Order: sequence, then C-alpha cells, then structure tokens
Amino acid sequence: MITINNRKISPDHPPFIIAEMSGNHNQSLDKALEIVDAVAKTGAHALKIQTYTPDTMTLDLDEREFHISDPKSLWAGNSLYKLYGEAYTPWEWHKPIFDRARELGIIAFSTPFDDTAVDFLEDLDVPCYKIASFENTDLPLIRRVAATGKPLIISTGMASIAELDDTVRNAREAGCKDLILLKCTSTYPATADNTNILTIPHMRELFGCEVGLSDHTMGVGVSVASAALGATVIEKHFTLNRADGGVDSTFSMEPAEMTQLVVETERAWQALGKVSYGATEAEKKSIVFRRSLYVVQDIKAGEILTNENVRAIRPGLGLPTKYLPQIINRVAKQDLKRGTALSWDLI
Repeated sequence: MITINNRKISPDHPPFIIAEMSGNHNQSLDKALEIVDAVAKTGAHALKIQTYTPDTMTLDLDEREFHISDPKSLWAGNSLYKLYGEAYTPWEWHKPIFDRARELGIIAFSTPFDDTAVDFLEDLDVPCYKIASFENTDLPLIRRVAATGKPLIISTGMASIAELDDTVRNAREAGCKDLILLKCTSTYPATADNTNILTIPHMRELFGCEVGLSDHTMGVGVSVASAALGATVIEKHFTLNRADGGVDSTFSMEPAEMTQLVVETERAWQALGKVSYGATEAEKKSIVFRRSLYVVQDIKAGEILTNENVRAIRPGLGLPTKYLPQIINRVAKQDLKRGTALSWDLI
C-alpha cells in the first residue's frame, strides 16, 4: 500500500483520481485557480500540473523536426517551442495553485521535465511526482526524481517491457520505494480499441507495484473498465469547458464528467468484492421470492396430487420445485386449501 499525504492507494481502497490541468488554464492564473476549485467539487483526489518552460523542453526553432507537420495532430502547424509556450504553467503560479488545492483538501503535485524543475518542486515540498510518457526512458531524470524518496508515478506510454524494466530498476536503485505505473496510450485523444487495459493486471504481476491508467480516451468507459481490472490510480485531463479551447481541451473532461468518473470508478471498485456464491446477507430476504410448490386447487384428504392442483409458483415457502415429479401421483394426508405451501408432512 502507498500513502500520499493521508490518501491510501491499494486494491483495498477506491481508485485515486487525478485531474491533470496541463495547459487548460490558457495562460490565466485566475482560470487556473477556478480549475482547482472545480476539481475539488468533483470529488477527485488530486490535481496535477506540469513544470517546465519552453527552453527546458526544446529549441526556439520552427523548422524540420521542431515543426509539427503531421496534419492529424491537434497541434499541427505549431513549432514545439510555441506549443510549450502556450501550454506551460508559469513557475510563479505553482505556489498559489498548490496552496489553493491544499485549502480545499486535495493533493497537488506536478510532472517535472528536468533537474531544475525537480529542485523547484522540492522547494515547494510536493508530496509525490509524476513522470510523463515521453520521459519514461529519461533515466537520469527518473533517478533524480526517485532520489527524493517520494512516491513516483510513471506513465508507460510507448515503452516496451525492456524499457519499462530499465525504468523500474533505475527508479528503485535510486531510492524509490513507492512506485505506481500508469498504463497509457500516448495519442491525443486515444481510442478505446488502442488502449489495451488487459495490460494492467499483467503489469502489476510483472513489476510488483501499484498500477493504474492515464486515460486520454473520451468519456468514462475505459476508466471504469480499468478499475474493474484493478487500476488503483486513474488520471484524466481536466478543463472547465472544452469550448474554451486550449492545448489539451479536446480530450479533457468537464466538471460533470469528472464527477461521474469519481462515482463510477468507485462503484466498479466496490463491485469487485470477492469470489462469492450463494445468497449474500442482502439477498437472504429475497429467497422467499423464489418459486416453490403450492396447492392451486382445493384438495380433499386421500385425493391424488396432479399437475392441475399443484404448481410451482411464487413465493418460496413450499417444497423446492425440483420435487414436483416426486409429488405428482402422491396422496394428500388431509384436506388442503388452495394457497397451501406444500411440505412432506402433508402428503
């Protein structure tokens, strides 16, 4: 079991829900704080942001591989530098965002992208860290974050088993004791048929750690299904309103959807229960509504029981219906009124 602040993360607890703000603040601190407020109202347990600047991410070039030319990309036509400039969260905003989250009782943390970001976040005493999919093979960064000794969440998008083995070994060797891997498909948005959440229980067995889902699909279906497969952490991008636009708004959840996610993933977790047969305590009072054998016509003493005067009906206070073949052609010991529940002592 992993504890972040006072929140326990394990199969014995409801999934830990993380709302990712990313760049959906659209460069407005007021909007960022509104997002924090909205996250708290949804019941999500944590708010995550990202800590970088355009200069710590890439070069200020708009050519060749530094230009996003894929026409299918949400960010086609931008340079990487311009995109990160639109999406980043100014570092001076981190403290007011984290302070607001703490006031509202939700856990706030971030994804660092280089050593300077880790140093900055350590000064703010974040309770845990997240490594993004695109950085999950950046072993020096992973070792630096792991050395803080704080819980580490790593998205696994694109990583092979060999790469993940490298990542997990380096994290643990560098001091990470509390590790969470998030199954992730690094497309934006992702589609359900490209999500492969059966990997979740396999990954738990393979790496011996908590496992969850970083979900870029639309709606709540994939996340709910992942909870049924044992995901203990679920991360979704969050926005106040997709119509407001923003770098990640297209595949981000609105407040009502995040509220539904919190409710439905907890229901999926509750439904797992344990292997169980027979009536539960809650079901025992319903046993009476099974069918059983009843007298459906008045029968005189000595009269033969037939399919006309005995039937399987509700409620379940008579003999079980499996005895009907043995009852037919037996004789009534006494007068039996219509509506009598049959028992062996009456025939």
